Amino acid sequence: MKTLYDVQEFLKKHGYVNLFSNRRDAIFFMAQELKSQYDAGLIPDQNDYFTADLILRREHRLESEKSNHDTKNYRH
Repeated sequence: MKTLYDVQEFLKKHGYVNLFSNRRDAIFFMAQELKSQYDAGLIPDQNDYFTADLILRREHRLESEKSNHDTKNYRH
């Protein structure tokens, strides 16, 4: 697993399909679902969980930075 797409495909195998059009919302809810499935024992491989979690954290940070950058450059 290396990309957000990989995490989406991983979660899809576990029954979760992303229906959010907003990327930050999608990332947030994928992280929630990942944790719920891991806590329930549906994701037995700890490495898969931690890798997916790191990818989601990175993507969320990048989206937040992008959003902050867009806001700073917006002129009234």
